[in-house]
Amino acid sequence: MAKTSPEVQATPPSPAERLLTSIIEDVTAVMRNDPAARSAVEVLLAYPGLHAIWLHRLTHPLWQRGQTTCARLLSHLNRSLTGIEIHPGAQLGRRVFIDHGMGVVIGETAVIGDGCLIYKGVVLGGTRLEQGKRHPTLGAGVVVGSNACILGDVVIGDHARIGSGSVVVRDVPAKATAVGVPSRIVSTVEGVGPLDHGALPDPIATVMRSLLDEVAQVRARVAALEAALEAAQGGAVEEEDDPQRRLAEVFFEHGDA
Repeated sequence: MAKTSPEVQATPPSPAERLLTSIIEDVTAVMRNDPAARSAVEVLLAYPGLHAIWLHRLTHPLWQRGQTTCARLLSHLNRSLTGIEIHPGAQLGRRVFIDHGMGVVIGETAVIGDGCLIYKGVVLGGTRLEQGKRHPTLGAGVVVGSNACILGDVVIGDHARIGSGSVVVRDVPAKATAVGVPSRIVSTVEGVGPLDHGALPDPIATVMRSLLDEVAQVRARVAALEAALEAAQGGAVEEEDDPQRRLAEVFFEHGDA
């Protein structure tokens, strides 16, 4: 009976193989999330969000080894070249894509999960001066719209969505959508892509519509009361009469009736 050959253990990838895999993943993430990306060469040469992430991957190991000054200098160069400020202490996962990216600020203790999509002007900032975890944590697949601010040690759950211009200061559950200033959790919108920020619910607009409907109802009641007053006076209403004064007289005459 032939002997069964022992299992061959997989050889761990070399640093060069890991680097190549990472580059391919990053370029693929850009091509998948940006319809303006027409070729891999264009992405490699002309996408500052991608360059900022690659430069951060040089500064982060230096920061972890205690070479903080060198790491900060490289991150400062990164900001000058790309317009994106990523603190060397921040932790970024795989396939993170910063679209356009101008004005993005990512703080020291921020954590960004795999597959996140971040648009221009986003701030992942802190709200206190004490050392320790003071910046946001983004789960996997989170989408953060343009000019949104996520402040403090808050947790954004996996596949959550932050609407453009929102200010988030509390945790957001997984697969939820947060919009507004300060942000409020609204129901998840099904079938809406990451670029369709205009299709996100707007709780402020909902409240305004409700108020406008109420104002329209009040106006209708006022018009009905004025018509009743004119009818009670036999239809002879002087032009110089003040409608508000006449309406007040009706209320005083009838009281709560």
